[in-house]
Amino acid sequence: MFGGKARYDPSMAIWEFEPLAQERIWGGRNLAERFGRNLAEGKKIGETWELVDRPEAQSREKESGQRLPELWSGPERKRLFGSRAPDTERFPILIKLLDAQDKLSLQVHPPAERARELAGEPKTEMWFFLETQPEAEILAGLRRGVNRREFEKALSSGTVADCFHRLKTEPGAAMFLPSGRVHAIGAGNVILEIQQNSDTTYRVYDWGRKDDAGNPRALHVQEALASIRWDDHEPAFVQPRGERMLVCDHFKITRWWLGPGELRELVPNPKSFRYLFVAAGKIREKEGGREWSKGAAKFVTADHGSLLLEGIEDATVVQVEFA
Repeated sequence: MFGGKARYDPSMAIWEFEPLAQERIWGGRNLAERFGRNLAEGKKIGETWELVDRPEAQSREKESGQRLPELWSGPERKRLFGSRAPDTERFPILIKLLDAQDKLSLQVHPPAERARELAGEPKTEMWFFLETQPEAEILAGLRRGVNRREFEKALSSGTVADCFHRLKTEPGAAMFLPSGRVHAIGAGNVILEIQQNSDTTYRVYDWGRKDDAGNPRALHVQEALASIRWDDHEPAFVQPRGERMLVCDHFKITRWWLGPGELRELVPNPKSFRYLFVAAGKIREKEGGREWSKGAAKFVTADHGSLLLEGIEDATVVQVEFA
């Protein structure tokens, strides 16, 4: 038996996982209306966790019903996830869609060297911007010249947002956020986020916002101050090299395109799985003709054979794998 549930079937080597919707005060409905996610009516959904293996949330494969932790902990890990799959308890990457209809808090994730003493988990991530409103922006890193003393003074006066570096966003841009980089997502951004498997966030400021019960959301100022990299000033967007967008210790991300009638062959890759997200347009599997529309997310196992894809409409595909 495989994963304690069903025998491994090679025909199931391209998986689809059920997204897990997360209600957020800053969320909206774009993930349903623009990317086909099935969301409960009347809810502000800020995130769908597309691929996750955490104690509180675990992805389930649509067809077989198997959960990601069962697949990851089974004897076929290296064959399915690749020879680069680390020997970690849980699948080490978390992938989300974010719909920021309002701005998020000013926040930071603890760097690896401080995470344990702060009772948190490090979280390095990358944002790929799928859709943006004309005035959309992000805050990432500190403005040049800002130090801890100036930052703490601005916290006391309620002007800490002025310490952050601001960048206008547009579809196709990407921002790398290593642990310790202060940041906030501005309103009007829909994002594909690829990150370490972590859910530790230290809020330093939340714009005076209150939850549905009228209470201010919790802040974690001391933990944030201990986590911020004070020499991290005015970072730029990711500068792709051809199709390659980013390689870090935790993942490799590429972006490629298919025009109508163009073909792309994904050759076997025993080193890593491949997670494919259709950011725009439409493609299809040449064999069998199954179409992948905008928002489609497919997990191609490391032991999958050659896969031939054809463009139907001008399409952009983001690919995630182990570095």
